[in-house]
Amino acid sequence: MLKLASVTRRIPVSAIAVAQRVGVSIVWRRDYSKIYPSADKAIEDIPSGSTILFGGFGLCGIPEDLIGAVANKPQINNLTAVSNNAGIDGVGLGKLLNTRQIKRMVSSYVGENKEFARQYLCGELEVELTPQGTLAERIRAGGAGIPAFYTATGFGTAIQHGGTPIKHTTDGATEIAAPPREVRTFNGRDYVMETSITGDYALIKAWKADELGNLMFKASANNFNAPMATAGKITIVEAEEIVPVGELSPSEIHIPGIHVHRIVKGSKYEKRIEKVTVRNDDESHADLPPAMQKRIKIIRRAAREFKDGMYANLGIGMPMLASNYIEPGTTVHLQSENGILGLGPFPLQSQVDPDLINAGKETVTVLPGGSFFSSDTSFAMIRSSRLDLTILGGMEVSQTGDLANWIIPGKMVKGMGGAMDLVSAANTKVVVTMDHNDKSGHPKILEKCSLPLTGVGCVNRIITDKCVFDVVPGKGLLLRELAKGVTVEDVRSSTGCNFEVAADVAETY
Repeated sequence: MLKLASVTRRIPVSAIAVAQRVGVSIVWRRDYSKIYPSADKAIEDIPSGSTILFGGFGLCGIPEDLIGAVANKPQINNLTAVSNNAGIDGVGLGKLLNTRQIKRMVSSYVGENKEFARQYLCGELEVELTPQGTLAERIRAGGAGIPAFYTATGFGTAIQHGGTPIKHTTDGATEIAAPPREVRTFNGRDYVMETSITGDYALIKAWKADELGNLMFKASANNFNAPMATAGKITIVEAEEIVPVGELSPSEIHIPGIHVHRIVKGSKYEKRIEKVTVRNDDESHADLPPAMQKRIKIIRRAAREFKDGMYANLGIGMPMLASNYIEPGTTVHLQSENGILGLGPFPLQSQVDPDLINAGKETVTVLPGGSFFSSDTSFAMIRSSRLDLTILGGMEVSQTGDLANWIIPGKMVKGMGGAMDLVSAANTKVVVTMDHNDKSGHPKILEKCSLPLTGVGCVNRIITDKCVFDVVPGKGLLLRELAKGVTVEDVRSSTGCNFEVAADVAETY
């Protein structure tokens, strides 16, 4: 039996009279209030073994008080936690990892959470790694009552074939492996089937909630909160502000109250930022270390890919720097997969906002005309090829354009994040930026990738510190440009596959 809070408000008689005068029949039962006195009360009936959806992206928009309340009740354990990632060590869901209350994580990204990676690699934690856009859509579908759907994301990779460890043994072998996906062909293209996700509970964070449970999110704190609010059998909202019914304009409401069952007012916000990144307009490249200067050279060349009016997505790390080198007079609309269109430069220190971060968890600004939206909406843009260009990093690229950039089995687990979704968009140009060789001097451009794939035949162009390759469908690599001081023979000796040389190849950057 669902335990409900006590009665607090009923419809004013005057409101009923007004509705009756205009011929409206009201059936608004306020037999109970959705407002709970504390996070502890709101989560006290969560049983062990539950599946819980946790809103947020990184540390942005996470329900801090609700997570803390669960962490304070160690008897709530053996949980399946669905979240894009698991915070950082000891913060956000990192708290529940430390208390060993989570049995399985369903996530797209491990990132910088060392304890998350350690527990997974040591066989202490089950981890179901899922492409970020697929994760968002699985949750959205669950909230919409759709049991499954097909997507091109992950076709030809371990997502389709299965076998990726969900759980390791203590000696590193695979104890539980991900199952293969069903495949179907539509209009000549192959797709994998993904099942939807619902939660016994959804714990989410809102900026404002009214007493009916109508919700507003702030800036990029919308992210996974919106779809998760619809996919919980019991949705519990932690709101920064609770306002009376009618104070939120209907056009301001992101999630209607029909999806919300319990509301608590947050009280102990840290709003920690993973990567406070600010701009320095006086920065000089001359003082940068050689490795960074090499990266700047790659990124300056990558920035030439931008054309006026383009919509583009820049991957975390080195690709994100390309926005600093857009040619004056060129307008590029930058999209971030956590729910932003119209990214601006990094903020000044005075502009830092914990509710405004990019997909790399860095603080950002938004240009006039920019917009915010949920993670499922963001990846709908991506999958439908609304983006003209995506620039990503890479660990390996094959001569046929296969990309690997998300895991080194048994050693390094970053997760695929949104990369698999980005490279699966049929009509989006994919450019990979990376060092030509690894730290040991081994080539990263190969006949065949040795690491698990992010995408098959998805790369259009490779830009390294030595050269620019185009991937020519059905033929292989074509050397188009050279970095200054680099010869064709230099490229041959440092590349792990054969390639053709364009007749007009020249030093261009």
